[in-house]
Amino acid sequence: MPELPEVEVTRLSFADRIFGAKVVSVRMGKALRWPLGCNPALLAGRTVRAVRRRGKYLLIDLDHGVLLVHLGMSGSLIFSHQLPPSGVHDHFEMVTTHGTLRLNDPRRFGAVVYASSDETPEALKLLGKLGMEPLSDDFDVNLFHVGLGRRKAAIKQVLLAGDVVVGVGNIYASEVLFMAGIRPTVSSSRLSQPRVAKLHAAIREVLARAVAAGGSTLRDFSSASGKVGYFQLEAMVYGRDGQPCRVCGSHIKSVRQGQRATFYCPHCQKF
Repeated sequence: MPELPEVEVTRLSFADRIFGAKVVSVRMGKALRWPLGCNPALLAGRTVRAVRRRGKYLLIDLDHGVLLVHLGMSGSLIFSHQLPPSGVHDHFEMVTTHGTLRLNDPRRFGAVVYASSDETPEALKLLGKLGMEPLSDDFDVNLFHVGLGRRKAAIKQVLLAGDVVVGVGNIYASEVLFMAGIRPTVSSSRLSQPRVAKLHAAIREVLARAVAAGGSTLRDFSSASGKVGYFQLEAMVYGRDGQPCRVCGSHIKSVRQGQRATFYCPHCQKF
C-alpha cells in the first residue's frame, strides 16, 4: 500500500510538470471507492494551479475546485505525453495540455473526489480528522506527547491510526520504532517525554530518507514518471523476520497487530 513517502514521491514527480496545464477532458472507468462527485465534463477548461499533499491524499488544486486523490491499496499515478491505450485497471484519466494523468488501481480501493474547496463537508469528511504532518514545521513534539498520552493502545497501532500524526504506515512504523528503541507493543500512554522526543525525531528522519530514496517498491509502486523506490533495501527490521539485526545481531521477530505484520528487534527494542 502506498504510504506517505510514496505519495510525496508521486507528487514531486509530476507537480511541476502539470502546473499551469488546462484540463482538456476527464474519463472515469469502473467505480472507485468513492464517486467523483461531479460530471467529469464539467472539469474541462479548468487550470491546474498546484499539487499538494495532506497525509496520503494528493490535492490537485484547480482554478475552480480541487481533486482529492487517494491511491488506496494498489493505486499508482502516471503522467506523460505518451501513454498506451487505457487498460482494464485504468479508472481515471485526465487529459491536459501538458500531458495525461492516469490512475491505475487493480483493487479499486483508491479514489478521485472533486470538491469546490478543501474546506467543504465532502473534503473535510476525508481530511478533517487527520493528525499532524510529520514532515512539516507543525509537527510539534509537545503536542505529539500530549496526543500519545491520551491513547491506551499499543504505540504501533496509534501511529497507524493517523489521528495523532498522519502518514506513518505499516512499513515506516516498524522502522521508526526500531530507530527510537521502542517496543511496538508498549502502550502509547506509557511513553515518557524523552522517549517521545526520540520517536518524533525518528519519524522525521525515516520518512525524509524514504522520500529521498524514492519510497519503497515492494510490489509494483512507481512514481508518476515511472521510477521505482529503493528504501526497502535499507530497511532495518521491516520484512526481515528471522534475519540478524543490523545493529546487534539478534534475530528480528514479527508479531501480528491489527491484522498487520510488525517487525522488531527484541534486543534493541526492549521497552
